[in-house]
Amino acid sequence: MNPVAHPSPFQDATITEAVQLVEETGPLDDTQAMREAMSLQQDPVRRIVERARVLGQRIGLESEWARARSWSPWVLLGLVAVIVIAGLTLAGNVLGGSDRQINVVVALASLLGLHLITLALWLGGLFVSPGSVNASFGWLWLTLTARVAGGRRGQAPVLLRAVTRLLNRARLLPWALGFVSHAIWTLSFAVVLAAMLFALAFRNYTLSWETTILEPDFFVRSVQLLGRAPACLGFPVPDAQAVLSPLAAAPSQRAWALWLTGCIVVYGLLPRVAFVLLCAAVWQMRKKALRPDLSQPYFRKLLARFDALAPPHIVDADPGHLPHLAPHRLAAGDTTDSLMAVGFELPDELPWPPAALDMLGAQAVRIDGSASARRGLLDTLARVRPRRVLVGCHAASSPDRGTERFLREVMALSGECRLWLFGTAADDTARQRWHAWLGEAGLDGLQAGDALEPMLHGWT
Repeated sequence: MNPVAHPSPFQDATITEAVQLVEETGPLDDTQAMREAMSLQQDPVRRIVERARVLGQRIGLESEWARARSWSPWVLLGLVAVIVIAGLTLAGNVLGGSDRQINVVVALASLLGLHLITLALWLGGLFVSPGSVNASFGWLWLTLTARVAGGRRGQAPVLLRAVTRLLNRARLLPWALGFVSHAIWTLSFAVVLAAMLFALAFRNYTLSWETTILEPDFFVRSVQLLGRAPACLGFPVPDAQAVLSPLAAAPSQRAWALWLTGCIVVYGLLPRVAFVLLCAAVWQMRKKALRPDLSQPYFRKLLARFDALAPPHIVDADPGHLPHLAPHRLAAGDTTDSLMAVGFELPDELPWPPAALDMLGAQAVRIDGSASARRGLLDTLARVRPRRVLVGCHAASSPDRGTERFLREVMALSGECRLWLFGTAADDTARQRWHAWLGEAGLDGLQAGDALEPMLHGWT
């Protein structure tokens, strides 16, 4: 099955999360995906999503999602059918006795017992461990859909992990699964009530209570207490005489039947309807949190690579300079206290790092500018997220587009980047060329100098 033409935001977020999970075991070949994402010329989030979509189509995530999407309503209908049959069976057990005697206490416990237990577990999960997966109909529906769509093979397990991790990070997991669970319970109570009202309307039942060790006053107080909330909706409450009479008259039997119905409505149906609406409201409020978190090292690295792929800006004699994209920087709260010093494409005879940097405790790296060396450095920067990075370049060398891409990548993965142009006094003309080039490349905000001591001012 082909992927849908217009994916939903939740599908985009899930595919992006699944690609991230896949790449945790090793990067994918994404040359074509990066090129297609760059062609969109849109905001960074859309580029990241488009890259994930292209990779998802290639490795089968999109087709697996489409298959799961087509199966999910049928799995849900199957669960609903099971719950409806169970509800009808339960209602039949309550009403289907040959003597048509209904013990109201047993009936109430049978119809509301499991519901109250599961509801209490769900509410407890919200406050005790909101990130945990609740054992509910919602989780059962999700896992059965993944199993039917792809089984244990293919990408279905990856998509299941992506959905749960994505919802967990957005603090939506219990609410999303709770919505499905509460909806199924709502339907179950609706079926039970419909069956009960039909039977009570066209058959004659005798409602009573029985006990061996409890006092009759206990049932009087329980009926009055449980009937307070249904009474607010107009349901009658049997009086003490009706409760204490084992064989009450027809009007009292009617009050008993409506009291039982009101208790099921107030303590069963209405809470589930209310929580369905609450889960839907929480989803609407928090669904923006499903967007990729650009502060994560994984996405910061992708942003740096997109910046490196930005087309070079060429000086045109007639229209003048084309505008440059402002380089990204890490926010102060997203960095660590680490300091790094990078020697970039330095001649072999130039020593690195200087002794002053060793005294400051900076992590020193020297790369030759090759693709593998640059990728290894970017991986380190994405993991460390240093507060400051000092890049040392040979002043006599000529800056080029590769230098611009490298500086932009380093700036995107650090809080502050400084450029040290070191060499001899004879390199002053070359240094002026560097400063002019920084302005033309849109990097004039980068602090650059030829003396190490001023470059280290305020370093720590």
